[in-house]
Amino acid sequence: MSTLPEWAQWADGPAYTLGAEEEVMLLNPHDWSLAQQVDRVLPQLSADLADHVTPETHRSALELTTGVHDNAAGVAGDLLNLRRLLQADLVPLGLSCASAGTHPTTVWHETVVSTGPRYELVYGSMRELARREPTFALHVHVGVPDPEHAIRLVNRMRAHLPLLLALSVNSPFWQGRDTGLGSARTPLFQAFPRVGIPREFSDYADWAEAVDLLIRCDAIQEPTFLWWDVRPQPRFGTIEVRILDAQTTVAETAALAALVQCIARLEVEEGYISEPLIRTQEALDENRFLAARDGMTAELIHPAKECRVPALELLGGLLEACAPHASDLGCAAEVRTVSSMAGRTGAQRQLDLARSGSGLRGLVCDLAEAFLREGYTVEDSNATPAQRR
Repeated sequence: MSTLPEWAQWADGPAYTLGAEEEVMLLNPHDWSLAQQVDRVLPQLSADLADHVTPETHRSALELTTGVHDNAAGVAGDLLNLRRLLQADLVPLGLSCASAGTHPTTVWHETVVSTGPRYELVYGSMRELARREPTFALHVHVGVPDPEHAIRLVNRMRAHLPLLLALSVNSPFWQGRDTGLGSARTPLFQAFPRVGIPREFSDYADWAEAVDLLIRCDAIQEPTFLWWDVRPQPRFGTIEVRILDAQTTVAETAALAALVQCIARLEVEEGYISEPLIRTQEALDENRFLAARDGMTAELIHPAKECRVPALELLGGLLEACAPHASDLGCAAEVRTVSSMAGRTGAQRQLDLARSGSGLRGLVCDLAEAFLREGYTVEDSNATPAQRR
């Protein structure tokens, strides 16, 4: 790999390790609006937390980054601790926090872009698009020791992205309105360039050259300005799945991380997904839209069968194939949570809570209350805010 540019040199590391990055919203508890105060928050973070927090494009958002773990239980424990530390640091500042794909009521003129060289570049490139309402995502990293295996996994993971999105939908509201979408975050973020499902790459050198051309021509400063739904991360030796809506509870985040980890092992060691779906970009893009719109009630295109198949049916087959890998990886318990999530997505819970009489302000209050909830049960997902209080 000596002919590759320096930035594309692959970091060594063990296979199938796991990490997560979670974009979190800052809130004003008096009215549950977004708090544009990340510049005030960052200097006040405790030493235990500061190394795991970075700002995001908008001043109402920050990112929590876990360490590297062998399985989803490690990610869950790490993330719950980070959430607790953040909550504790925000209380003296009169602030709170929550996690979901969008804030239900914020509008563009309330949005402020973060300071700092990276975000000045983002604003300079995107202009007023950078001031669109903030969106909040979950990113999952899986370790792959070899770059050729990594790019083959990226190619194959592309076909799983719509189903993963369908499971994670958690942003039905935008500007105070029910959008009719499970993930309004997905089309909102689509306004940015270099977003979506990337094309298939013939090998790692093909990918590196495609990215390096953009860098050499000063279109982007470095590879992380490619915001694709899945991408290699050479400096970490991982592939990064980025299509997921941020999840309200740690248990949901852990379940999705476990599923991504199992899919990675399944594809590297068995090659599960059908070749026609990998190579049919139009079907992948349409499936992405269907998943964002309909969540787990979506019917996704299956090119090999030349028909649409219910997402729940596709998930059932995938979970069956993943079961032995979940056992080997020590994440069978977290993968079992996936089935509960599929029956009632975060978007559906948000809609039901908003319609229960609490309204959108009550919904944001509920999201904040759920931020430190450890477990996930069907009973919790069906309860109203009043019942939980």
